[in-house]
Amino acid sequence: MRLLLLSLAVVFSSSAMAQSGKALHDAACMECHASLGGGDPYELYQRDDRKVRSLQDLQSRLQFCMRAADVSWDSDQQKAVVDYLNSRFYRF
Repeated sequence: MRLLLLSLAVVFSSSAMAQSGKALHDAACMECHASLGGGDPYELYQRDDRKVRSLQDLQSRLQFCMRAADVSWDSDQQKAVVDYLNSRFYRF
């Protein structure tokens, strides 16, 4: 029973982190990405010639985009956004 509760806590925590990452991403990134993706903000993640090819690339790209969007996310928020993008688009 204890293992089940611990497992459920991890699942819910991961789900909450992914939702937090999505919310942060959507609030800070969608407008710029839509303009760069011809109106489709997700095009940048799905194109054949995308620049992000590894988890390290994703983390570096996030730093670049944070500066461009003028956002100051703490390390937990950055991890949440990276986790969201990785689970939704990349799967490294």
